[in-house]
Amino acid sequence: MTLTFNGAVVVNDAAEETSPLDLVAAETVLEQSPPSTGSDSGVIDRPLSGVEVLTDYAGTPQPLGTTLEELLRRQLPDAAEATFGPAEQGQPSPESVIGTDDRVRIVDTAVYPWRVHASLLIQMADGSFASGTGFFIGPRTVVTAGHCVFVQGTGPSRGWVRSVTVMPGRNGTSLPYGSVVVGAAGIRSVSGWTNSGDSNWDVGALILPSNLGSQTGWLGFANYSDATLLATTANIAGYPRDKPTGTQWYHSRRMSSVTAQRLRYEVDTFGGQSGSAVYRLENGQRHAVGIHTNGVSPGIPVNSGVRITQPVFDRLKAWTA
Repeated sequence: MTLTFNGAVVVNDAAEETSPLDLVAAETVLEQSPPSTGSDSGVIDRPLSGVEVLTDYAGTPQPLGTTLEELLRRQLPDAAEATFGPAEQGQPSPESVIGTDDRVRIVDTAVYPWRVHASLLIQMADGSFASGTGFFIGPRTVVTAGHCVFVQGTGPSRGWVRSVTVMPGRNGTSLPYGSVVVGAAGIRSVSGWTNSGDSNWDVGALILPSNLGSQTGWLGFANYSDATLLATTANIAGYPRDKPTGTQWYHSRRMSSVTAQRLRYEVDTFGGQSGSAVYRLENGQRHAVGIHTNGVSPGIPVNSGVRITQPVFDRLKAWTA
């Protein structure tokens, strides 16, 4: 079943929109289609593989400046640290490389689908800076983790961030599509995160003041059944802090497990990739099925993200309207 583009009914629950200015998962397939490749994509897909076509990559077997130019040269802390705290000494970061690190660097970030993924420069409430990742789902809408737009915890950075600079397809200090600053008027989250700090609602969005996504293209997004997700290869691209500053890296593995509101996978990630799309590639169509938010933790030796359930799907749909 495909939903028509008619927005979402605002309800007084965890999925209700919040901004600085103001659940049982469905088993039917709900897709916001089709994704867009933007202009002059030049994309070539490997049929039925479920992973991106990259040289020497066939998937992984199961087992403090004041200017933008200065900031681009700094390796900024992961936005997740402000909410969850830094990793303990000797422990993995909030996002984790699992086993052998076989991530691959995206060299040409100016083509689809890599330009859909954006490096985020986040200015916190206390004026400090942090990094994150986001992805386009429409001409003006970039989705990210809730903790990239609203910081939980008790530190000086708690609350809504001041602004987020969106840099699609960033490649080090090169910005092939420039940058767009999103202030308070364009920052969004849901009450389940801002009011309750519930990790199952760690969802945020940025509404751009321009239609930059018409150039970059965007991912579709979908609410799939457990069975479909368990048969899915989880793809993640983003901007990890353990690699050269501002470079984009990609990895994929089969989905490990799903719960009513979360996805778990052994896809390699690292701090700075909070807000990356967890997406499915099927028949040349790329649909986000989750938002990457967390790494390994005691008893959970996998990375994980917020699952796009029907309430999350409805909220994302409303943010693209």
